[in-house]
Amino acid sequence: MVMNMIILNKKLRLHFLAQNGLFVILLLLLVVLLGYLVAQTRLQWDISQNGRNSLSEASLRILQNLPDAIQVTAYTTVQHTQFGDIRKIITDFIALYQRIKPDIYLTFIDPTEQPKQAQEAGIHVNGEIIIAYNQRYEHLTTINEQAFSNALIRLSRAEDKRLIALSGHGERRLDGNANYDLGEFGKQLRKNGFNSQQLNLAIEQDIPANASMLMIASPQTDLLEGEVDKVLNYIERGSNLLWLVDQESLRGLLPLTEKLHLTLTPGVVVDPQAEQLKAPMTFALGANYGQHVITDDFDYITVFPFARQITINENEAWSSVSLVEVAHQGWVETGDLKGEIIFDQGTDIKGPISIAVALTRNIQDREQRIIVVGNGHFLANTYLGNASNLDFGINLINWLTGDEELIVIQPRATLDNSLILSELELTLIVVSFLIVLPLLFLTSGIAIWWHRRRKI
Repeated sequence: MVMNMIILNKKLRLHFLAQNGLFVILLLLLVVLLGYLVAQTRLQWDISQNGRNSLSEASLRILQNLPDAIQVTAYTTVQHTQFGDIRKIITDFIALYQRIKPDIYLTFIDPTEQPKQAQEAGIHVNGEIIIAYNQRYEHLTTINEQAFSNALIRLSRAEDKRLIALSGHGERRLDGNANYDLGEFGKQLRKNGFNSQQLNLAIEQDIPANASMLMIASPQTDLLEGEVDKVLNYIERGSNLLWLVDQESLRGLLPLTEKLHLTLTPGVVVDPQAEQLKAPMTFALGANYGQHVITDDFDYITVFPFARQITINENEAWSSVSLVEVAHQGWVETGDLKGEIIFDQGTDIKGPISIAVALTRNIQDREQRIIVVGNGHFLANTYLGNASNLDFGINLINWLTGDEELIVIQPRATLDNSLILSELELTLIVVSFLIVLPLLFLTSGIAIWWHRRRKI
């Protein structure tokens, strides 16, 4: 009887040993399998408040339009006097783009060890980056999504786009520094691969046929009849136009409105909602946009100071879309803006008000594109920084020049750089990780040991 019990206990021990051994083997196989899956598959979640650790949708679209490989060369020492391990910073940043486009290759060159190579590459500062794509190059001294993605935009263009800006009548200048001018907007255009040129039609015979678009930005004096004819001929050829019109006179361009089948109502848009944001009532807030590629995924506010109404007249010549509607609770003020501004049922026009339109038509086997905005102030140096005016302006130019898939990338604010915890929260974290979890693991281990001991 005793012998049988001994044999039975030995068999049970062998059984449990075999069972435990199999469990260990399966556990090891599971660990190896998980390790293999981790090595082959990479998943990540960006839980930062504004997604600053992942690329924006606009950057993703830009990468989709770059089919060929991109070479990134960083000329930097191992340690930077200001940023420390700058190579790791650059590597982590480029990795955001490499996850989407694996054929982005990063190379480091130490300018102190290779001074001749750095000099030939035109390197001026430690940490400067050169991006090469299809034998075109861009230099960067700033590492952020805005700078890098905008550089990719410029590289993606086979050649700089040529913008012709009408001059000779006091227009807003793309290289001007006055508050009225568009100098800051012009700088952004140049950064994004656009080349602007002024054109005085009183001197030049005609508008160049190779221009990507013509811009008429708020002339202050009337165009001559012959100049207006040149503009109309330009439109008749099927070329693209951006026309910024303020609340003043049309300056001789009434025939252009007739050709485009538009009516530009006199008066200034009044938007009471602007007062809620501590802005004047004459600052129309753009938040409702028409269905158009320019405004796809554009969920931002724009500000149009002293805007005027644009009405689309029904016609078969043009396909028209109202891009921006403002002042849903406002009106077009036709009276004097001095003193108290109130709605006059007899003369004022009740909102909502359309202040920007996009027109298209097929001519000579291609699509002609025209945008008319009843405001030039929104791109002026004084107001360009308001809300998302710059983004909207760049989108207009991109569409007019046939690059609507490209969009300027603005830097996202770092909203969650630091984590501030209360004393109670810190205490709970310490107690949980240093006391509760160890006790939980210890209790589980003792329970498992006791359970197995009872079976034996």
